[in-house]
Amino acid sequence: MKQNRTLLIVDDEENMRHMLQAMVSRHGYTVETAVDGQDALSKIGGQHFDFILCDIRMPHMDGIAFLQKAGPAIQTSTVIMMSAYGTIDMALEAIKAGAYDFISKPFKADEVLLTLKKAEERELLKQENRLLKKQIEEIKAGDGFDKMVASSKSMHSLFTLARKVAPYDTTVLIIGESGTGKELVARGIYASSLRNKQPFIAVNCGSIPENLLESEFFGYVKGAFTGADKTRKGLLAEADGGTLFLDEIGELPLDMQVKLLRVLQEGEIKPVGANKTEQINVRILAATARNLDNEVQQGTFREDLFYRLNVLPIHIPPLRERPEDIPLLCHHFMKKFNNTLGRDITSITPEAMERLLSHTWPGNVRELENVVQRGIVLAEDQSINLEQLPSYLIQTPPQESFKQFFTGFSLKEAQRIMEEKIITKALQETKGNRVQASKLLEISYPSLLSKIKEYKIVIA
Repeated sequence: MKQNRTLLIVDDEENMRHMLQAMVSRHGYTVETAVDGQDALSKIGGQHFDFILCDIRMPHMDGIAFLQKAGPAIQTSTVIMMSAYGTIDMALEAIKAGAYDFISKPFKADEVLLTLKKAEERELLKQENRLLKKQIEEIKAGDGFDKMVASSKSMHSLFTLARKVAPYDTTVLIIGESGTGKELVARGIYASSLRNKQPFIAVNCGSIPENLLESEFFGYVKGAFTGADKTRKGLLAEADGGTLFLDEIGELPLDMQVKLLRVLQEGEIKPVGANKTEQINVRILAATARNLDNEVQQGTFREDLFYRLNVLPIHIPPLRERPEDIPLLCHHFMKKFNNTLGRDITSITPEAMERLLSHTWPGNVRELENVVQRGIVLAEDQSINLEQLPSYLIQTPPQESFKQFFTGFSLKEAQRIMEEKIITKALQETKGNRVQASKLLEISYPSLLSKIKEYKIVIA
């Protein structure tokens, strides 16, 4: 919190003014005093005060009258009222007039300092919210990357590279863990490209059954096979003139990789059952959560296709490597779910935000989005607090448990070990049901299959 915070003490008792001034000055406040409401009005007319400690009962102009008269002049100040004749009705009247809090005289020094500390935390949250709103508006005023919310240097470097790539028809390979926003980057490139008036078609390569891949991608002619009662365009033809986004391209089987390579090399397709090829003009954007270098070495991904796709790779850093983006993303998701769920949640308490910032986020931005949505639903006032976070974020596991299965300092190796153990636990919990396990893990079914294969997980 900033030092030299300014505070105005308004009280008709000289001893009270001196006592409060001496006490708060020792804690970093720059203090001015006023003898009544009228005197206070003249003080706020020439200077802004972060905080105002104001007595209610004073001659000439009391505290409530001061609040009402000051109006907009103290809207950015936090006002705390004091009185030796405090009642609930008086406190309510003060708060309705614009006060933040009310304390009764006589009070202990700790009580005043605690109230000021709470007020500072409130002001800090308000300032962060204003900054986050400003950053979101600046992002929305930008180009096709407006749906990606980030303030970290790594993400802004990514945006800079993607904007440079966007105007050209170069193939782009977007690499990142599940939940990092690979499709959003692809849509940003498309929106900033010269093809943005033409179709953008996105397909998850792992979601199409292997026996239907060729007909889905290349289409077919009438009579090509049983049930083909009419000619149908494939995804490549549908995207002609525009952009085709191939998500989880590492899921494609080898025979389909050969066919896709020909499309990239020759710019032509041959529908199933057709006698001749067709020329198409499609920009390919691909994405993967896999390490395709390893896949090439293992023989599960073609080296020639990898080099065709890897002309301009874009790596999306996981959320754990850019924690400075977490508050901005939280604010973005709060606004989103406030609109869809009809809530009015304005902040996350410092304790809850501390847990969010310290979490490793194996599910990345998608996991954070789910946590914020849960908090919006469960929040009992206008803040998300610790009680509304999932239990795994609140509970701190014993430090020794990690040491039992990992020694060393490699973050990548630690992540692999943690992912393998969490996936194994989810599969055990669901008795091997991979669909249910993917829901528990909050990742896509194809991504789960990929990780099971990568970690060689076997469930009896």
